Amino acid sequence: MTQPFPPAAFPFARPRRLRASPWVRRLVAETTLTPADLVWPLIVHDGADDRIPVPSMPGVFRLSPRAAAEAAKAARDLGIPAVALFPNVDPAIKDGVGTGATDPDGLIPDCIKAIKDAAPEIGVITDVALDCYTDHGHDGVLEDGRIANDASLERLAEQAFIHAHAGADVVAPSDMMDGRVQAIREALEANAFQDVLILSYAAKYASAFYGPYRDAVGSARALTGDKKTYQMDFTNTDEALREVAMDLSEGADAVMVKPGMLYLDVVQRVASTFKVPTFAYQVSGEYAMMKASAANGWLDEDRAILESLHAFKRAGAAGVLTYFAPQAARLLNG
Repeated sequence: MTQPFPPAAFPFARPRRLRASPWVRRLVAETTLTPADLVWPLIVHDGADDRIPVPSMPGVFRLSPRAAAEAAKAARDLGIPAVALFPNVDPAIKDGVGTGATDPDGLIPDCIKAIKDAAPEIGVITDVALDCYTDHGHDGVLEDGRIANDASLERLAEQAFIHAHAGADVVAPSDMMDGRVQAIREALEANAFQDVLILSYAAKYASAFYGPYRDAVGSARALTGDKKTYQMDFTNTDEALREVAMDLSEGADAVMVKPGMLYLDVVQRVASTFKVPTFAYQVSGEYAMMKASAANGWLDEDRAILESLHAFKRAGAAGVLTYFAPQAARLLNG
C-alpha cells in the first residue's frame, strides 16, 4: 500500500512511543478480541456419567445433556454467544448409513432441548455429518467401498431437519459432500425453517490435526481408510475459494475454514474475497499441541491462548470455534 506521505525517520519517528504503556497499547490496538468472538465446541455423549474426561484433550470432557445445559449457562455468564455440539454415541447404534443421525429422540435433539430450556439466549450450532453415527467412520454413505455423494445428501438434509425441529439455531454441515448446502437449504425451506442459519464448513481440509477429536467422539477406531476423496488437499487455496463460492450460491449464511491455525492464509483469502461472516476452527490437534507444550512448561498457556486467538481475528475471522473458549473468556473478562 502506498503511504500518503513519506514516513518520518529516526529520531523524529519513535514507534516505541505507541508501545510505552498498557493504556496506549490498548488505545491503538488494531485488532479486538472479546468473548463474543468465541464459540465453545461441546462433546456430548449418551452415557450415564455427566462428565467423562478426554485423555488426548486435557480439560475437555464428554458431557451428558444435563452437563451440556450447565455448560451453556456458563457460556452465557462468560459472554460467549454460542455453543457447538458434537456427539459421541453408543457404538451399538452405529450402522452403514448413520441411522442414529436422524433419530428425533436421539442425543443431539436431547441436548438442544436441554440447552434451550436452561439458557435460551445461547445460540446452538449442530454438526451435520454422519461420521459419528456410521460403523465405518466416514461422513457419508459408503457404497462398494466409496463415499456415495448423492446418496449422502438425503441423509444429511434429514439430519439437518431433525436438528432444526429440535430447536437448533444453526446447522453446520462438515461433511464436504458436493451439493449438501443446497439439499439442506431446500429441506429447511420446505419445512418452514427458513430462519435457521447454515454455517458451512466450506473449506475443510484432510488434516492430521483431527486425531484427538476423533478419539473424543469415538470415530477414530471405526474409520476405514482416509477422507481425502472429500476433504480438501492441504496444498490448495484457490480450491477453497471455489468451494466457498459454491456454498454461498447454494444458500450458506456463513462459512468455515477448518483447521484454523495452520490455514490462516485461507481464512484471510476467504474473508477478504467474499466479505461474508467467515469462521475458523481451532481444532483438537491445535488445542492438544498447545496444552501439551504448556504442561511441559514450554509455553505460557494463558498468553499463548490469547495470542493464537488474536491471530484468527487479524486474518479476518468473524469468530473462532475453540475448546479454549471458557478459559479465553475468563482471561478477556479480567
